[in-house]
Amino acid sequence: MAGNHMIVAGIGCSSRVTLAEMQALLQQMTLGRKLARIVCLEARAPLIAPLAQVLDLPLLTLPRGALRGISTPTISPRVMDDFGTGSVAEACALLGAGRAARIVVFRARSDMGQATCALAEGDAG
Repeated sequence: MAGNHMIVAGIGCSSRVTLAEMQALLQQMTLGRKLARIVCLEARAPLIAPLAQVLDLPLLTLPRGALRGISTPTISPRVMDDFGTGSVAEACALLGAGRAARIVVFRARSDMGQATCALAEGDAG
């Protein structure tokens, strides 16, 4: 079905992130857009699952290696060295949004600095 685009939130975080911090960041990022899913690294799933649960959204987890080589608009040299992509949040969002995915909201960092989020739109089923 043409025009069946979905918005996906990619989230990266540190081990010190709180649910409240992620909720505030996501609220700030979405600005009323309806999210289809949240995407994160498998290693961060235990931290991000409560957010998906509270928002009643599916959580898609990706292995670390899936991010390698994903081209992102935002490039952090540290993230590039560690993960092989410029932004964990943007790469997760792009991979989770499927075919023809594009970033619609660039990566932003939470006020406390423990989480990042980006939004992508695509044709994922």
